[in-house]
Amino acid sequence: MAGRLLKVSSVATAVFASSGFYLYNRQLDLNDLSVIRFGRAAATTAVISYDYLTAFKHVEYGTEEYWALRSKVHLRSAERLRDLCCANRGTFIKVGQHLGALDYLLPEEYTSTLKVLHSRAPQSSMEEIQQVIREDLGKELSDLFVSFEEKPQGAASLAQVHKAVLHDGRTVAIKVQHPKVQRQSSKDIMVMEALVRAVHWLFPDFAFMWLVEEAKKNMPLELDFLNEGHNAEKVAKMLAHFSFLKVPVIHWHLSTKRILTMEFAEGGQVNDRDYMKKHGINVNEISENLGKMYSEMIFVHGFVHCDPHPGNVLVRKCPQSKKTEIVLLDHGLYQVLQPDFRLDYCRLWQSLIKGDMTGVERYSRRLGAGELYPLFACVLTARSWTAVNAGISSVPVTHSEDVEIRTNAALYLPQISELLNRVPRQMLLLLKTNDLLRGIETTLQTRASSSSFINMSRCCIRAMARHKRSKARSRARRLQVSLAETVSLWRLNMYELLLWAKSSVLVHWLTALLSILH
Repeated sequence: MAGRLLKVSSVATAVFASSGFYLYNRQLDLNDLSVIRFGRAAATTAVISYDYLTAFKHVEYGTEEYWALRSKVHLRSAERLRDLCCANRGTFIKVGQHLGALDYLLPEEYTSTLKVLHSRAPQSSMEEIQQVIREDLGKELSDLFVSFEEKPQGAASLAQVHKAVLHDGRTVAIKVQHPKVQRQSSKDIMVMEALVRAVHWLFPDFAFMWLVEEAKKNMPLELDFLNEGHNAEKVAKMLAHFSFLKVPVIHWHLSTKRILTMEFAEGGQVNDRDYMKKHGINVNEISENLGKMYSEMIFVHGFVHCDPHPGNVLVRKCPQSKKTEIVLLDHGLYQVLQPDFRLDYCRLWQSLIKGDMTGVERYSRRLGAGELYPLFACVLTARSWTAVNAGISSVPVTHSEDVEIRTNAALYLPQISELLNRVPRQMLLLLKTNDLLRGIETTLQTRASSSSFINMSRCCIRAMARHKRSKARSRARRLQVSLAETVSLWRLNMYELLLWAKSSVLVHWLTALLSILH
C-alpha cells in the first residue's frame, strides 16, 4: 500500500513539475487560462449576488436607511464588476464599456463607475504587436515603415493604435488587435451567458440576456477589421455631402482581419471644451453637425455608427481649409435598420417632437414596447413623462428633471429590463448610441437644443417622402409627394430663421433702440 502511494505521489509530482516547466517555458499568463477567467467571473458574480440577497434583510423598504444602503450596495457591486472587467480584459471590458454608456437605463453608481473602463483598456507589448504584424503582413516593421512609434496613440478593449510613417512619406495610424482577444472572446461570451442565466434564476427581475445576445452577435463583426474598413468607406461615401465630416482613408494593402491601416488624423476629443476654446472651434457648430450626421445615418439611410464615445469622435481645424471638421473613427460596430423599423422610428420621433401622444403610443407599440410605451418614450428621450406629453422640443431640460430620470431608472429597473428584452434587437444599439450622443451634448452644454430637433425633423421629412415616392404608382403622385416635402422643409426653414432672429444680437439691439425712441 505504501509503495502504491509512493508511486502515485511520484507521478503527481512529475505531472505538476512538468506542467509548471511547460507554463514557464511558454511564458503563459495565468490570466489567459479559461478556468482562471471563469473562476474569477463566477466568484465576482457570487459575491455580488450574495450581497444583494443579504444586505436588505433587516432594513425596511422605502426608508431613508434603505435608499442609502441600496446606493452603497450598488456602488460596491459596480466596483467589483469594474475590477473583474479590468482583470479579464478583452470582451469583459467591451461589455463593461457598453454598460457604462447606459446612463438612463442603469443606476448612476454603475454607469459612473464603469465609465472609467474607456481609459483602463489593456496594452499589448511591442513584441506582441510585432508578432501580429509579422504573422498577418509577412514582413518586419522596418520593411513596411520608415518609423513606428512604440507608445500607442490609444488602447481600447480589442486593439491599440500606433502612429507610423510609410516609405512614401505618408503618416498612417495602424490599429492592431490584441493577440489573445480573438481566441478568448467566444469563451468569454459563453461564461457571461451562463452567469447571467444563473443571476436571472436568483433574481427574476434581472433580465439582461439582451446584452449577452448583442455581444454574441456583434463581437465577431468588431473583431474583423476588414469589415470595419468597408464600413468606413461606405459611410464616407454615404455622407460625402457633409464637408465637415472626415473619415480616414483605408490603406488596404496593409490591412487584414487583425490589422487596419488608415490615414492618420489628429484632433481633440469631442467632449474636450478646453481644446475647442484653444483652437477656436465653435461648440454649438460641433453639436449641430454631430446631430445632422447622426440624423442622416438613422432616419435617411438606416446605417448607423454605434460607438460614438468621445475617443471615437475627434474635432479639429482642417490643415488645408482651416474649416472645422469632425473626424469619425472606429467603424467596427454599425447597425443596419430594416426599412419598416426605420420608418416607424421616424414617425415615433416626429410624434415625440410634436407632443402627439396618439402617435407616441401607436409607433411605440409597433416597435415592440406594448403597454410599456410610456416607459419606452422616457428611456428613448431621457425625458420625464411630463416633458414627453408637452412635446420634448418645447420643454427645456432641467437639473431636477435629470435627477427624476436617474431616480426612476433605479426604481423601474425590472420594467426597463423587460422592455429591453421585448423591443427589436435593432433598437438596443440605437439606445446605446442615443446615450453616448446625449452624454456628449451634456458635456458640451448643448442638450435638447432647438437645432437638434430641427435637424431630426428635416431628416424625418426627407425619409418619409423618399418612402412615399418609392411606393407611388404615377408620376403625378410622385410630384405631389415631392411638392409636399418641399413645403414642409420650407416651413421648417422659416421656423429655424425665426428662432435665429429671436436670438440674434442685431434684433436685440434694434428692439432696444426702438423702445428708447418710443
